[in-house]
Amino acid sequence: MTAAQRAMERLLTWPDLSASPAACGTGQALRTARDEIVHFHSARDVDLHLTHRAIQRFHYDLGGSSAIQLIPGSCWVTVHLDCATDEDLLMSLVSVALKAHQNRPPSSPSTAAAGCNFHRVTVLPRDATAGH
Repeated sequence: MTAAQRAMERLLTWPDLSASPAACGTGQALRTARDEIVHFHSARDVDLHLTHRAIQRFHYDLGGSSAIQLIPGSCWVTVHLDCATDEDLLMSLVSVALKAHQNRPPSSPSTAAAGCNFHRVTVLPRDATAGH
C-alpha cells in the first residue's frame, strides 16, 4: 500500500470528507459538501486546498518543510509523502484546511481545478541521507 493510499484510507474515516473524482481530471479527491480539499494525484503526491489565508498564516512553517511545495499565488500546497511523518503532517494540514473552508464561500469546480498545483510543480525525491 502506498503512502497516499494509507493517507486516503485514514482521511475517509473523517465524517466531513467523502471521495470523488478530482475536478482537475487526475486522481481522486476528498471533499466536504462544499469544497474539494485534497487531490491524490500519485502514490506520493497530494495537493491540499489550504486557502490563501491559511497559507499566509503558516507560510514560514510550510516553507520550512521538505515535504511541502508552495506555488506563489496558489491556494493549494503540494505535499510529498515519503514517510509516516509526512502522512501525519498531511493529516494536520487537512484539519487546518477544513477549518479554513468553514468560514469562506464555496469554490466553484472550475476555480478549484484551476488552482490545483498538478502539472505546476515538480517534486524531487528527498535524499534520505541529507543532513545526517
